[in-house]
Amino acid sequence: MAKINLLPWREELRRERRKQFATLAALVALLGIIVVGGVHWYFNQRIEIQNSRNTFIKEHIALLDKKIKEIKELERERERLLARMRAIEELRTIRPIEVHLMDEIVRVVPDGVYLTELVQKDNTITIKGVAESNARVSSLMRNVEQSEYLSNPQLKVIESGKSKKERANRFVLTMQLVTRKAQEGGDESEKAS
Repeated sequence: MAKINLLPWREELRRERRKQFATLAALVALLGIIVVGGVHWYFNQRIEIQNSRNTFIKEHIALLDKKIKEIKELERERERLLARMRAIEELRTIRPIEVHLMDEIVRVVPDGVYLTELVQKDNTITIKGVAESNARVSSLMRNVEQSEYLSNPQLKVIESGKSKKERANRFVLTMQLVTRKAQEGGDESEKAS
């Protein structure tokens, strides 16, 4: 019988399988490293993209904050300008009122009434004067009520002359100055009714 030794053949097959296994294990490890590296690279790229977006947003937020500050400053400037415009408009409306007031005082004061003092505080006018009789003071009050620029006359004090020589009556009268706004408000209420 012939002796056949199968050991070297099996040993060689084992070596070949180990070699294939090692090659396959190296390929799998290499493939694993490539996959892990690819995933790592992909997520790093995504993080970089998100960081660049965050930076972009922060820069634009800073620009918007700057614009908001500018807008607030412009609004403050606008309010200051509007206040100036209101003051100028108020002065424009008051300036002719003073002229009308003096003209109206001349018209409402009847004969026999002499003014000694005229004081204006805001829209309240206080008149001190001397009248020949109480009827002249009443006439003055009626004229004030009918006036376009004056209203609400209130007699504060009236004193008769202390001696027979002095027949005059001293009086203090307050009234309200009717401004353009009040006149316009009255005109609008008349139009509405």
